[in-house]
Amino acid sequence: MISIQNQIVLITGASSGIGAACARILADAGAKLILAARRQERLQQLAAELDNKSADIHLLQLDVRDRLAVESAISNLPPEWSDIDILINNAGLSRGLDKLHEGDTQDWDEMIDTNIKGLLYLTRYVVPGMVKRNRGHVVNIGSIAGHQIYPKGNVYCGTKAAVKAISEGLKQDLLGTPIRVTSVDPGMVETEFSQVRFHGDSDRAQQVYQGVTPLTPDDVADVIFFCVTRPTHVNINEVILMPVDQASVTMVNRRTEN
Repeated sequence: MISIQNQIVLITGASSGIGAACARILADAGAKLILAARRQERLQQLAAELDNKSADIHLLQLDVRDRLAVESAISNLPPEWSDIDILINNAGLSRGLDKLHEGDTQDWDEMIDTNIKGLLYLTRYVVPGMVKRNRGHVVNIGSIAGHQIYPKGNVYCGTKAAVKAISEGLKQDLLGTPIRVTSVDPGMVETEFSQVRFHGDSDRAQQVYQGVTPLTPDDVADVIFFCVTRPTHVNINEVILMPVDQASVTMVNRRTEN
């Protein structure tokens, strides 16, 4: 296990869910955190919480879909924050659950622009610095949906399959450097994911996890922490994790209460 104390970690989608859980576990380990998300107020709340742990934090209000904003944010980081050691491409979402021929094209654009293009933009503007400094680690948050397709998951599954391919391609492109690339691909995790997918329909979102003990954001963050603290010659290429109640994207054990 290597120490990540004082390493600079950039986390996208840091205002909630897996991103916020990563911030907490990495702050406990002494990392310096660049927390990026669209929701400034949520970022400030998280920063206030982490301040109690004496964490060193820099906030970025950022929409990863905006290439120029990403380029500007990375190129204009203060010098003391510019040498990013770990990039966690966590920002992502699902919108809708429709048959492909009945899908909402705005939902498609939002998923493609966030899950694929946003990840590409951050990687494009952060990784050259890693190559120059001859150190670094990129962690992409994929999904079991990138390995298995489920009915009405069409475009979302396509975006996560792209994350899988991009992660593998980046690993090949960085061969010969010490930079590591990891894809962490969870199954069911209880976050705001379903709320976002169903455009704020809380009742429908709750049904997703009914009768199931899903993964928590902390469970996923714990796996990410394991990956980034392995000895420098070890690369965890890919991790698939699911709750015990899930065997595939379509096979879920739901317990009924008597």
